[in-house]
Amino acid sequence: MAGDDPAESRGDATLRPVDRADLLDVLAIERASFSDPWPYAAFESVLDAPAFLVAVRTTGDGTKEILGYVVGDVMPNHGRDIGHIKDLAVRPDARGEGLGRRLLREALISLSLSGAVVVKLEVREGNDPARSLYREEGFEPTRRVPNYYNDGEDALILVTEVGE
Repeated sequence: MAGDDPAESRGDATLRPVDRADLLDVLAIERASFSDPWPYAAFESVLDAPAFLVAVRTTGDGTKEILGYVVGDVMPNHGRDIGHIKDLAVRPDARGEGLGRRLLREALISLSLSGAVVVKLEVREGNDPARSLYREEGFEPTRRVPNYYNDGEDALILVTEVGE
């Protein structure tokens, strides 16, 4: 029954596919999270990605607020399609609640259902919280890409299997 969801009554976040109307909130989280943020047009270009999801919480006054997002897509690869987590961020004041983990897990499921058997992502070598999350979720480093980011920091390419 609508309204009987315990998550809604506690104000916990629910996950759903992104809507175009969410993009300004997504962009604000991106800018608060990264020194080299994606532009609005980049988010617009992936609106139909199979794993562009947002975490939404309903506040006490009924307003819906975006707390985080993940962007993932699938690339054909000779019968072993590759999923790619392109972006993942949680609003600074909502971190530490497990939202990044929930978004990542849901994206992995969506990518698997879309045909991916392997999922990759790039992470800053110095981003210990993200690297820890990815390690706990089964991602393993495959290689380092020197000077990947605009500020010269290296990226680690991480990979996990999601299905066969």
